[in-house]
Amino acid sequence: MFGSIGMPELIIIFVIALIIFGPRKLPELGRSLGKSLAEFKKASNELKSTLEEEIRLEETRSTFEASKAANEASKAAAPTTIPHTETATMADEAVPVRTVDHSV
Repeated sequence: MFGSIGMPELIIIFVIALIIFGPRKLPELGRSLGKSLAEFKKASNELKSTLEEEIRLEETRSTFEASKAANEASKAAAPTTIPHTETATMADEAVPVRTVDHSV
């Protein structure tokens, strides 16, 4: 249940706590201990999620920087001028216009 602490050890701890704190103070002590454990667990989960988020952001940054460096390296390796070739488009060509006589 609690690792190496068994039921007999838990009973001994409970009896010692009952003798030290008394029956009136023991429930209040248990509640405060439970709240403290819950707050500790919440804080540790928040810390864990924050660390995971920072690790994810750092991996994203390093991936982005690597791709940016690769892009700059490919731009540096590529020729700076690209030869321009002339291509004819439909707008450049003259289109003959037909006229039809409808008078009969």
